[in-house]
Amino acid sequence: MSALEAVRARQSWSKVTPEAPSREELLPLIAAAGRVADHSSLQPWRLIELRGEDRVRLGRAISTVRHDPEPSTKPLRASLLIAVVVSHRPSEKVPHWEQEATAAGVAHVLSLLLDEAGWGVIWRTGDYTRSAEVAELHGLGPDEALLGWLYVGGKPSRSPGTRRSVDADRLLTALPR
Repeated sequence: MSALEAVRARQSWSKVTPEAPSREELLPLIAAAGRVADHSSLQPWRLIELRGEDRVRLGRAISTVRHDPEPSTKPLRASLLIAVVVSHRPSEKVPHWEQEATAAGVAHVLSLLLDEAGWGVIWRTGDYTRSAEVAELHGLGPDEALLGWLYVGGKPSRSPGTRRSVDADRLLTALPR
C-alpha cells in the first residue's frame, strides 16, 4: 500500500476489540513516526503507554477533574492508550507552537502506521488533558503538556463508517493579490 492509499483509507475507530500491539510491535512504528518534520531535530515529544491498571488510574484522575463520583470508564474503551506528550525544548529558533506541531505530527503518523499494521486507532482529547491531576498522573514535567491519547485495539469486523471527502480545490487557495 502506498502512503497515499494509506492516508486515503485512514479512519478513526471509536470502538475497538481487546487485542493490542505489544511494546515490541510498537517500537519500530514509533521509530518511523519520529521521522516527522522536526525543526532543529529537537524531538520535543514523548509517548507514554497505558495498559491494564494504568487505564483505571487515568479514569480516577479524569473523574477528579470532572467532579464525578465514579471513575471515568472512557480509558477502558481500548486495551492500549498511548499518551502523546509535547516536551518543550529551549530554543530561540523553534517556538512552542512549532514543537507542539511536531508532537502532533508524530501522533498522526503513528496512527497511520498502526492503522496500516491492522490496528484500530482513534485520537481522543478532552478538557481534562491539560489538568494538573492528569498531568501529575502522567509524570509530566513543567515544560510538558498532554496532547491526548491514541486509543489502540483490534479492528472489529464492522467498519467504522465512511468519512466525507475533502474538497481540496476549496482548501487550496492562492495568495491574495
